[in-house]
Amino acid sequence: MVVYHYIKRLLLICALLAGNTWANESLFYPVDTIELPEDVQFEVSGLATLPDGRIAAAIRKGEVWIYSPEDHHFHPFATGLHEPLGLAYHDGDLYTCQRSEVTRLRDTNEDGTADEYLTYARGWGVSGNYHEYAYGPVFDPKGNMYITLNCSIGKKVLPRATEWRGWSMMKPPGGILRPVSGGMRSPIGLGLNHLGDIFGTDHQGNWFPTCPLYHIEPGVYHGHADALQSCSLPGATFQHPGKIKTGMTVGEAAENIAPYRLPAVWFPYKKTAMGTTGIICDTTGGKFGPFTNQLFVGEFTLARINRVFLEKIAGAYQGAVFPFRSNFQCGVLCMTFDKRGSMYVGQSNRGWNSLGNRSFGLQRVWHQRKPFDIQRMEARPDGFTLTFTQPVALDSARDPASYALTSYTYAFSSAYGGDEIHLQSHTIKPTVLDSHTVHLQVSALRATYVHELQANGIRSKDGFPLLHPTAYYTLNRIPNERPNHQQHHDE
Repeated sequence: MVVYHYIKRLLLICALLAGNTWANESLFYPVDTIELPEDVQFEVSGLATLPDGRIAAAIRKGEVWIYSPEDHHFHPFATGLHEPLGLAYHDGDLYTCQRSEVTRLRDTNEDGTADEYLTYARGWGVSGNYHEYAYGPVFDPKGNMYITLNCSIGKKVLPRATEWRGWSMMKPPGGILRPVSGGMRSPIGLGLNHLGDIFGTDHQGNWFPTCPLYHIEPGVYHGHADALQSCSLPGATFQHPGKIKTGMTVGEAAENIAPYRLPAVWFPYKKTAMGTTGIICDTTGGKFGPFTNQLFVGEFTLARINRVFLEKIAGAYQGAVFPFRSNFQCGVLCMTFDKRGSMYVGQSNRGWNSLGNRSFGLQRVWHQRKPFDIQRMEARPDGFTLTFTQPVALDSARDPASYALTSYTYAFSSAYGGDEIHLQSHTIKPTVLDSHTVHLQVSALRATYVHELQANGIRSKDGFPLLHPTAYYTLNRIPNERPNHQQHHDE
């Protein structure tokens, strides 16, 4: 038995050292492919877990299906929808966002098929523009419903048709739909963290140098100028900031444009994402591994999922992006957790060219064993504290050569995308705090900059390299005080 476990461990180390990241990921988070109904273009655009454990899936071509994991059976539930891009289960029914309304789908006679299609919310401009997608909904713990609306990109339309395009909207229980924040481009991702705060993702493009994850709050301008034309409408939550000067960094824009708020994190382009999508929080209580309460964010072009650790500094969210799981069949659009703590991943390439070998799909990711990874990267007044998922080899953790850190920012510009600018290298002085935790004292931290960490020299106590040795921390604010050190690892 001892020899067996020694050989198994040796083979695992060899696999990790081989450098094939997606193959290594499968050792810890295997992926099962769900066999889909024949003759259906199953472009999954929304997922929701039902109370009995079944999975509801919206498909972009206008249908909702119910999947039973127990017998692998699919059953059609709703048809005739106009490009539903999202799905939620709330108060006994399914809700989806079509192009022109949020629809409540009800099965009143309990025959397994929706027989009532009720308008739950509407009130935004629609012109027929190709890009006028509507995303959601998501319900917060208070029952408030949120959606996001794509801008009318690349085509001038009548002002009435652009009302609230590029805005997030909210409908309270028993109330009417109202605007929340503006300045979005293609905000396909929408989700809650474990505290019930709502976040959105967007796509790199005009005004977005790379993909952001932003905290959606009333009165916030996220940066895309096309949405500003709705500032003149009754109910707008911030005033038009006027002419926006050029030549600023995103940090300078946050200082000079009153309603503009930096995103919680940036996803460095190509390194992590090219088109961020769905958001889901790990509230499985450890069933999905050592990343409880962290966010998982889909990625379309690279067909992967990233992981995001968030913390609040001076009342605002910021944090770190980590790679998590790659090599899906095609672009990841949405995710949901089932009762067992597995993650279902809905996919489509929509003709926009994503990595992968299929045009659509549904897969299940599950936790097999705990990886050796950076669990958390937390900001400190003089650097960062890393918490690992497993005990670290102390000699590697103490060695400054195990780490490399650079920082950079982006220009605030109407140009399509943007390069990393003002690059700078930093020196690191590591101090081991306990078996799982290392403090990195960093020279010349820079507020509003992304700090990219490479930890290629780190080894676990058992000799394993990190599964993902890279982290990208968006340091919007530098903490003023050092909190008391607490152990965050899972025993």
